[in-house]
Amino acid sequence: MSEDRIPLAAVLGSPVAHSRSPKLHSYWLNSYGIRGHYIPIDVTPGDLERVIRIMPTMGFVGCNVTIPYKEKVMALADQITDRATLIGAANTLIFRRDGLIMADNTDGYGFIESLRQGAPDWTPGAGMAVVLGAGGAARAVVAALADAGVPQITLTNRTRVRAEKLKDDFGQRIQVADWVQAGNILEDAALVVNTTSLGMTGKAEMRVPLDGLQKGTVVTDLVYQPLQTRLLREAEEAGCTTIDGLGMLLHQAVPCFERWFGTRPAVDAATRAAALQ
Repeated sequence: MSEDRIPLAAVLGSPVAHSRSPKLHSYWLNSYGIRGHYIPIDVTPGDLERVIRIMPTMGFVGCNVTIPYKEKVMALADQITDRATLIGAANTLIFRRDGLIMADNTDGYGFIESLRQGAPDWTPGAGMAVVLGAGGAARAVVAALADAGVPQITLTNRTRVRAEKLKDDFGQRIQVADWVQAGNILEDAALVVNTTSLGMTGKAEMRVPLDGLQKGTVVTDLVYQPLQTRLLREAEEAGCTTIDGLGMLLHQAVPCFERWFGTRPAVDAATRAAALQ
């Protein structure tokens, strides 16, 4: 891209109008005085490849990818990072100057950084982590926790076969529990992570019994609409340390912004407020 072209980035998905990423990246662009723009693009499945192929010629330096295309874009990339390969999905594309498309996944990084910021006393060796769900977000979380050195990760999902598949992919540190037993395994957890859509606005409520939550356990919900889900509300009442889902969204965007625009942004109170506007 020539020096006088204004760099562009985007989030691709369908639907995508609800995304907070444009507000977040626009805030950073303005804060750091960077000439650039970040926009939402709603793409139909039939247009996905054509849109991605044409974006670099329009001045785009990269894009985020959200539901339902995180797996599909892997096939369109020329290079795939190890972490995206392990997770089996990409949330970030980088359009390189040599014309190649690189696929990456920063969700796991965003999760760990949100965890460290929201619960600075938590350590990977603190004990077992319980992960609710076995979809794409769960894969990113499990990969990040395993890489950080968490000794045991117990996975539970409404469809057990999906949890078993994830266990097969990630190895012996992963244990699988039946969904009906989910409430019982919370007692021994140092960390509880909800990666499902349960509790999200417009989705079914979380029905897992939460009376087993222990004081001091770190509980985080990847749902950020609403910011305080039933899981977080009851965890707070039980004396747990709680972290809402907005932190992961903010932190996963940091390496993306840095790759595209050349500046590493900070995640602080003002950043959070901007994303919530």
